Amino acid sequence: MRLLISFTALFVSVLLVQLGSGSLGPLDALSGQALGFTTVEIGWLGSAHFAGFFIGCIIAPRLISAVGHSRAFAAGAAFGAIGALMHPVLESPTAWAILRGLTGLCISVSYTSVESWLQAKITRTNRGRVFGIYRVVDLTGSLGAQGLIAVLPPAEYVSYNLVAAICCLSLLPLALTRRAPPPTTDAAALRPLRTMAIAPTAVMGIVVGGLTGPSFRMVGPVVAEQSGLDRGDIALFLALSVAGGAAAQVPIGMIADRMDRRWLLVWISVAAIITCSGIAFLLAPGQVTGYLVGSFLFGTTTFTIYSVAAAYANDRSPPEFVVDLNASLLFFFSVGAIASPLVTAALVERLGPDAMFHFISVAHAVLIAFSLWRMTRRPAAGPVAPYRYLPRTAATLARFLRIIPGNGTAEAKPPADTPDDGIEEEAEMKR
Repeated sequence: MRLLISFTALFVSVLLVQLGSGSLGPLDALSGQALGFTTVEIGWLGSAHFAGFFIGCIIAPRLISAVGHSRAFAAGAAFGAIGALMHPVLESPTAWAILRGLTGLCISVSYTSVESWLQAKITRTNRGRVFGIYRVVDLTGSLGAQGLIAVLPPAEYVSYNLVAAICCLSLLPLALTRRAPPPTTDAAALRPLRTMAIAPTAVMGIVVGGLTGPSFRMVGPVVAEQSGLDRGDIALFLALSVAGGAAAQVPIGMIADRMDRRWLLVWISVAAIITCSGIAFLLAPGQVTGYLVGSFLFGTTTFTIYSVAAAYANDRSPPEFVVDLNASLLFFFSVGAIASPLVTAALVERLGPDAMFHFISVAHAVLIAFSLWRMTRRPAAGPVAPYRYLPRTAATLARFLRIIPGNGTAEAKPPADTPDDGIEEEAEMKR
């Protein structure tokens, strides 16, 4: 208990960062509509957010090495506050896209600082408790952020001032804590080609996760409003998707540890296609209950793709490559996440709100086809590493979850029956 209390400042800071920055995406979508932005311009905002997020993942470890964890977190929170405060001042799609890039940078730098701080302090005996509480805090902030949409009026100074105030408030716990930050560590390297050679199915799953989840979070508020939901319903619509993703983690984790994870990716994708098709074809505008149920089911499928795919990649990875692999997985997720809001917004503007669900269905269908094809080329993995719920935040989380002998747990090992499989595929890719 004393150890957990010592992490209180970190947990409160994460809660406030998620609460402030997490509400900005749906608020921007609704505010953009109120100001007359096109759906494509609103999609640009989501793409800019993930572009800033990706840039932050690259520079954050170097920033922490240069100035330390506390100062790096303060810089990230400042980026987020500036991005929120300037929205009512610069009311244009281009300016807002730049500001959303700043908030993406905020999230990446802030989470990298907190997660690398945590990973340096945990041990084998407290890893599960600390990480469990961390995820509860993060999900609580995410749910609260969606709930704020019900009370924040779109395109108003007061809404953006409140978001900025929450970002500034996140500075106080770390600024006032008496706990010394840990020493800094080296940054993980991006090696996407080797990652593709080791686990191509996992890479495809990560890309699909980037194409589907962010498109729902960034364009979903517009789709919900066009489907007849009011502001309170939209907040619940977004919150239920997060709740569905959280509720599915334990059962998905139990299944993932007992079967070929590629088959699990296939069945999750089948369920996602059924859910999206049901929303698109069976629901008429104004059927609020149907959309809320559909949102929850959507979260139970699409929001679990990243964790399952990452677990499969770590099963295949040599121990010395685990950190670099997870950094590269974040790269592939960001590629999908940067493109998806813009593509989805363009489809919604041209074809209507149901186009978002058709786009997500197609992405999952591609994952099904690719996974089935890969299973004809490579046998199932041998012993697997335990499934863990991986948040899509920062590359240094790989170190937080990394299994190293010094911490008393065992690294995930490549399957004994296919020792040269990854090497052969890497050679194929080089050719």
